[in-house]
Amino acid sequence: MTLKAPTPKQVGLKKLPTSVRNKMGYLKKGGSVTKKKTTKKKSGSKPTNPKLYAAVKAEAKRKFKVYPSAYANAWLVRTYKKRGGGYK
Repeated sequence: MTLKAPTPKQVGLKKLPTSVRNKMGYLKKGGSVTKKKTTKKKSGSKPTNPKLYAAVKAEAKRKFKVYPSAYANAWLVRTYKKRGGGYK
């Protein structure tokens, strides 16, 4: 992508940060377009004892009318940790 100089009519363009101008295709004082670095999305916590977690989760589904819910998940985590489970 080649960057072009802003025209005198584009007054607001000068107020924008250089990185934003570069992404739009305009360049003020030399430089080049930088590609955005993509970061891998961090996955959620994983239980250290999947068998115990599955058992407590099944119990939570039986115990609460609405699952998943914030209340049911809080109970699930509390009970799982109480029974010796942990998270990575």
